[in-house]
Amino acid sequence: MKQARQIAGHLLEVKAVRLQPEEPFTWASGLKSPIYCDNRVVLSFPAIRKEVIAAFVDLSSRFGELDGIAGVATAGIAHGALLAEQLNLPFIYIRSKAKAHGRQNQIEGQLLAGGRYLVIEDLISTGGSVLQACAALSAAGGVVAGVGAIFTYEFDRAAHAFEEAGINYATLSQYSVLIEQAKSQGYITEEQAITLQNWRRDPAAWSTQFANV
Repeated sequence: MKQARQIAGHLLEVKAVRLQPEEPFTWASGLKSPIYCDNRVVLSFPAIRKEVIAAFVDLSSRFGELDGIAGVATAGIAHGALLAEQLNLPFIYIRSKAKAHGRQNQIEGQLLAGGRYLVIEDLISTGGSVLQACAALSAAGGVVAGVGAIFTYEFDRAAHAFEEAGINYATLSQYSVLIEQAKSQGYITEEQAITLQNWRRDPAAWSTQFANV
């Protein structure tokens, strides 16, 4: 839990996570959200970047013997490659869909048939994109050892999706820890924390209050 709090603190510090309960962001889906997360920002801060990768090294030990690391394009590529370097393992990355030209690859790099890969993503929201990547890896002959990510919104929908897929996952930090950390560090008030907690429980219902804004 200490590590999760430290990572959450760093995400807030470098504004990889932004909290705006009164002026919510609009997601691609159209939903309004009081939080925006872009963990690629971490890459611009060497000390924090090293801490994140060290945490990923610790996390990777939960998934047993690994033959490689697979990054999910695009946000998981850099973190996955850095982790593979630390573990001295092969690295590949997985596109959301196959290229329309050239060799029409969906998986870039040399896939080891039957190899066990830890799939790395920067953020888990519903779990849809990373589970699609896992399906592509399996279809190509790889074995998904599990999924690792920097942060999760802790949506029930994501937990159910991973359970249905039979895939284990773990993250360096999570929404509930980040909200507590933001409150303790003075980023948000108690009232704002309640708003943020309400959003996580039902994002769609929370968004309706901004329908005419």
